[in-house]
Amino acid sequence: MELNELVSYMDDYLRVNEIADVSANGLQIEGKKEVKKICLGVDSSLEIFKEASKKKADLLIVHHGLIWGGLKCIRGLVKERISYLLENGISLYAVHLPLDMHPEVGNNIELIKILNLCDPKPFGAYHGLNIGFKGRYEKMITIKDISKTLEKTLPAKIESFNFGSDKIRSVGIVSGGGGSAFEDCIKEGLDLFITGEPSHAIYHIAKEARINLIFAGHYATEKLGVMALGKNIEEKFKIKTEFIDIPTGL
Repeated sequence: MELNELVSYMDDYLRVNEIADVSANGLQIEGKKEVKKICLGVDSSLEIFKEASKKKADLLIVHHGLIWGGLKCIRGLVKERISYLLENGISLYAVHLPLDMHPEVGNNIELIKILNLCDPKPFGAYHGLNIGFKGRYEKMITIKDISKTLEKTLPAKIESFNFGSDKIRSVGIVSGGGGSAFEDCIKEGLDLFITGEPSHAIYHIAKEARINLIFAGHYATEKLGVMALGKNIEEKFKIKTEFIDIPTGL
């Protein structure tokens, strides 16, 4: 299919032009005009670009792109990365906050689904936008059971801190490095906050506020959105997609 048609669909579906972000969301590098194979991943790197080339991808969709706040120069590693994509005809499409907050294929709604939480609602303010989701359990559950589900499903190394009630009803989720949204848990009286990257800054605040914490990994919590987006594209356009898993362990 035509690259422009696919880009237009993703721009509209993900609302990339409506959501303010430091990431230059959308088509960052233009390659071949025709797309027969799509690869997906979390981070932009030479490693994933080379893997995409081996898999004969015409388009690579990532959560963390190459351009953040504009390019100041094209040299060194930046030049090497961009040159590789252009020389191999691979287009790069990046989608950051719009994918975190998307209500159907976003990182956070996928975590809501994994944990079987009910009544999901936008949650977690970041520069005036709610980029996460909150939900609740109809029957209370322990933090241990939640951690086991995440550990098995993601899979990932889970760090949990039982600072609050042993039985959990309400949960706030912001993937990746979402620690700055923790204050919203206090405001809304939630029982548990789940994010990706461990945050030293919120440890004592959570302890004193008696709110449970789970850190499930930046990478692990942010691979879900691109994988779900890939399935959406496959179903709509009948085009092959493949996720390239390059975990950082962080």
